[in-house]
Amino acid sequence: MTVATILAGKGDDVVTVTADHSVAEAIKILAERRIGAVPVMQGGEVAGVFSERDVIHCLAAHGADGLTRSVGDAMTAPAITVGRDEAAIGALTLMTRRRVRHLPVVEDGALVGLVSVGDLVKYRIDRIEADAEAMRAYIQSV
Repeated sequence: MTVATILAGKGDDVVTVTADHSVAEAIKILAERRIGAVPVMQGGEVAGVFSERDVIHCLAAHGADGLTRSVGDAMTAPAITVGRDEAAIGALTLMTRRRVRHLPVVEDGALVGLVSVGDLVKYRIDRIEADAEAMRAYIQSV
């Protein structure tokens, strides 16, 4: 099972922001879309990731003035990315090791998707349940 399989199931529509968006504008996008993070694009490439955690760190460091700062100042950079061919378990391991919840999927330097730890865990659970059901059906047929 690869990241490409997960993207095929969830689609490749990715909401992004640019480094010059304000933190307040990015927060509004996160809230409206009910998402936890967005890739930050700069010059056509993924420059970083802006997440709920970045909001907390920015507000803790700068107070309400943090809302007027640029996303480029608050984002986590450089972005930790994966390719489509990365095994899902490898992506989960990377997320755990690097303590991130979202991975932009990049191919030939271009953003092609975004996977979250929730996407990967959901897919893994679905596979385990499907395997268990297949095992039950096999046992009952014998």
